[in-house]
Amino acid sequence: PGGVLCQEWPSAAAGPSRGCPLPGVALGGCCRAPRALRAVISPRVGRRAGPGQGLAPSELLLSPAEEQKRLLEHRPDQPPQPRVLRIAIIGAPNAGKSTLCNQLLGRKVFPVSKKVHTTRCKARGVITHEDTQLVSPGDQGQHNLDEAMLTDPWDSMKHADLVLVLVDVSDHWTRNSLSKEVLRCLSQFPHIPSVLVLNKVDVLKKKFLLLEIATDLTEGIVNGKKLEVKSSPKQDSRSSVKLPLHPTQASPPGSKVPGSPCGQERNQAQEGSGLDRSCDAGGAGTGEGPEHHGSKDLKDMKGWPHFQEIFMLAALRGEEVDTLKRYLLMQAKPGPWEFHSEVLTSQSPQEICDNIIREKLLEYLPLEVPYGVSQVTHVWEEGECGELLIVQSLLVPRESHKRMLIGRGGKVISRIAQEAGQDLMNAFLCEVRLKLKVEVKG
Repeated sequence: PGGVLCQEWPSAAAGPSRGCPLPGVALGGCCRAPRALRAVISPRVGRRAGPGQGLAPSELLLSPAEEQKRLLEHRPDQPPQPRVLRIAIIGAPNAGKSTLCNQLLGRKVFPVSKKVHTTRCKARGVITHEDTQLVSPGDQGQHNLDEAMLTDPWDSMKHADLVLVLVDVSDHWTRNSLSKEVLRCLSQFPHIPSVLVLNKVDVLKKKFLLLEIATDLTEGIVNGKKLEVKSSPKQDSRSSVKLPLHPTQASPPGSKVPGSPCGQERNQAQEGSGLDRSCDAGGAGTGEGPEHHGSKDLKDMKGWPHFQEIFMLAALRGEEVDTLKRYLLMQAKPGPWEFHSEVLTSQSPQEICDNIIREKLLEYLPLEVPYGVSQVTHVWEEGECGELLIVQSLLVPRESHKRMLIGRGGKVISRIAQEAGQDLMNAFLCEVRLKLKVEVKG
């Protein structure tokens, strides 16, 4: 009534009367899992902390927002000799920054979309492994709607111990040069170690192009050593050869990153990739910090000659992400943790919900339409069977936008509700009942 269309997922007609779904209601399967709304903020599901181990059992009865607030305010339960690494991730839109963050975290808590401006909140992801904690921002792109977010990459760089520069090698327009904004960031903070991450290598059919791309983006220098491209006449466009560039001098002396070749195996890997590090080129290899580049120098630069390492991976499929994660854990330095070990993200469950629904809006609505949609949550509560009940209104400025959001026969809003509901269950690890209402702003 009143021009409002409701879309629910899974069907509200569950039970004996399920055979006749209501108009405007999308049917979807239910996934049952342990009652663990706190799982979205904790990588350990269903574990009750004992005495002296952080959270008391009574705290598990708090609402999701209260649980998250208490976890964020709780003193970190760090070991006697904690290690920490603060990571900044920068790159062009659609390079896969949020996807990489989700893969490193092991759970989808940051929205992913082909359109820009997907990640609006200034959230951080937290990875805790044994005595080491990695802290990374959710997404640091170049184009954001809010003016305040234009400074996010710079702010994250100020507090970073290491920066990952992510490049989409499937984009032939941008893959052979770093953007001026990225180069300015790197030049402004030359003392911060940086690593080049080539993403979406699985999409690139001509694998031999990775040699050219790596050379261009590094100015032919990695970790203070010149890269030499050896002839590889047997490689062709159908080759599925991987080009592993593993940690060398960037790792502490005598250390070894699990899964990376060393000694003779390392030499064989470099020969197989067609890349070789030869004579010293200064910088990191000599122990001297990289020089500061002025604006005039940046104008003529395509790449950054001070990267310590290169990683080639496919974030969407999770290929080689573990190798990068092991490297990051090795780079951590002694220092106090910022978060409790149970924290997975600084976002609240409601923020994650809004972002997941917004991701679907960006995916299925054309042009500027998704950017004009406002989200208002009316209900956020636990049902009788432990499921999470969510009712949210999607407010649009025009009647025409409402028709586009609903779609013919309700297909668009139905698909949004189904996919968002499934993603919410995967994030929260509990059954979710999502109801979306489409209204024109008054």
